[in-house]
Amino acid sequence: MAKENKVVITVVGKDTVGIIGKVCTTLAGHGINILDISQTIVSGFFNMMMIVDMTGSDISFAECQKELDTAGREIGVEIHCQREEIFDMMHQV
Repeated sequence: MAKENKVVITVVGKDTVGIIGKVCTTLAGHGINILDISQTIVSGFFNMMMIVDMTGSDISFAECQKELDTAGREIGVEIHCQREEIFDMMHQV
């Protein structure tokens, strides 16, 4: 069995209809599996964090970043991707 290729995705911006749908459709279209998702809205601002597995993806990490950046611009939010191991190293205490 292949080792999971986990990526942390964060989405932040003014709340609007379709944010979750756009992000999830983009990921699913490339075989990227959502492992965990958390979202909240505070004073009209949307914040979402996802852990995804790119093991079965048909695109590279860099291509995924580019597609999510484009999707974010289309709906007016900032989307950032980081490999889980980099995210973990940056947030160690």
